[in-house]
Order: sequence, then C-alpha cells, then structure tokens
Amino acid sequence: MTDAATDTYDTLAIERHDDGYAVVTLNRPEALNALNSALFRDLAAFLDAVEHDDTVRCLILTGSGDKAFAAGADIKEMADQTYAQMYTANFFALGHDRITRFRKPIIAAVNGFALGGGCELAMLCDFIVASEKAKFGQPEINLGVAPGIGGSQRLTRLVGKSKAMDMVLTARMMDAEEAERAGLASRVVPHDTLMDEVRKIAARIAAQSPLAVMANKEMVNAALETTLTQGVQFERRLFHSLFAFEDQKEGMGAFVEKRKPAFKGR
Repeated sequence: MTDAATDTYDTLAIERHDDGYAVVTLNRPEALNALNSALFRDLAAFLDAVEHDDTVRCLILTGSGDKAFAAGADIKEMADQTYAQMYTANFFALGHDRITRFRKPIIAAVNGFALGGGCELAMLCDFIVASEKAKFGQPEINLGVAPGIGGSQRLTRLVGKSKAMDMVLTARMMDAEEAERAGLASRVVPHDTLMDEVRKIAARIAAQSPLAVMANKEMVNAALETTLTQGVQFERRLFHSLFAFEDQKEGMGAFVEKRKPAFKGR
C-alpha cells in the first residue's frame, strides 16, 4: 500500500510504502528516461531528503514506461558543451557522488534498456534485478566519447576486463541472461512481475535492522576498495560494533526464543 505522495519532482515519480521502502521512478518517458542535469539534481535532493528518514530504509530505482530504465545520458544537453564548460560544471559528479554517499540500499529494477549513463546508474545501485527484456551497454564510443559516470571502472570490476573491453569498444549490448551469468545482474525475473518481485526484496531488506543493513552494505563495498586482509579486519570491527546496539540483542534473543525480531534501529 502506498501512502499519500509528499515528494514532488519534475523528473522523478516517488512512491513511499508503509512497509519501509520507496520506489523512485525516472520520469522522462518522452526521452526514454535520458539522464540530464535536472534529473540528477532531483535525485540528489530526494536522497538528501530520505538519508535520515527512518520510514524509508530501502529504495527501488526504476524507469517509467515499458522500454527503458534509462537509455543513456541526455545527448542534446551535452552536444555543444566545451571542455571548459564540462570541467567547470564537473559534469555528472553530482549524481554519481551523491549516490555513492547514500548509506541505505538502492535496488535497480531494470525494466528495459540501460545504456550508457543508464547502465552506469544501474551499476551505482547496490544490486540489479533485471527484467528478462533488459539490455545493458556502454555505447559511448559510437558518439566519439567514452563512459563518464564510472562505466569503464564498475563494469570491469563486475564482469571482468575481457567482457568490459568488448562492450566498451564495440558498443554491443548484453541481454539479461548474459548479464546475470556475467555477474552484472543479481537475478533475472519475468518482465511482467519485475516490480512485484523487487518490492518483495525491498520489503525484506526494510524489515531488517537498519543499522545492520548499513554495516553490511559498507562491508561489501569495502571489498572492492581494500586488500583481503584489510577488508576482513574492517568486517570484523564492524561486526564487533554491532554488539553495541539494541537490535543485536533483539535479533539474537528472537532467534533463541524462536520468534520474529522487532528491530527498532537503535
């Protein structure tokens, strides 16, 4: 069930749900949800609004319409820009940096084309659930440019150098089955049930201790940035720290007592 909408943005549609998650829909269907500066400003503003909102513990990010998650960055906005203008504006930095700083989980529900910036936006999320109709790609080379929102870096880390180099240099698209097999998507579901399935996932995450969720997200992300020894030490310290919270006592107590835990985020 959806609460009354209280969030109004020009490029996003927001649904807050009473079981602890929100659905953020990229809402530029006339442009296949192409990413422009206005959309990134709206997305950053919404993330600011819910960062410390205890009623939103998980986000779903998806695209409006039936064809695209996001077909790429808005080429019309960029085509006439000079190097000085792009450099001064630090183009793409706002959206990229704000998403990477967001501490709560974001699930990408990829319902169609996720190309260029769309693929990069999906990879910025914590994991991807793909419709069987989803298509992923980094076709920037067709425009005489390159990925600019982390595509060459995250794609390589997720699928390996050979497959990433193939996609970046040839602009070929990867279908949902290949994306799951390669490690880009966590799972593939039927197109017509995509949002139902992702809502179940989001509700399950939202029902966990929000403190433990944030800590687990930090741990997994650290694996991409540290050595194994450093990563395990970081994991162990965060594991120890969770014993300072009431939620740890509640969770373990509920397990021993064979009941469902009631986490309170403290």
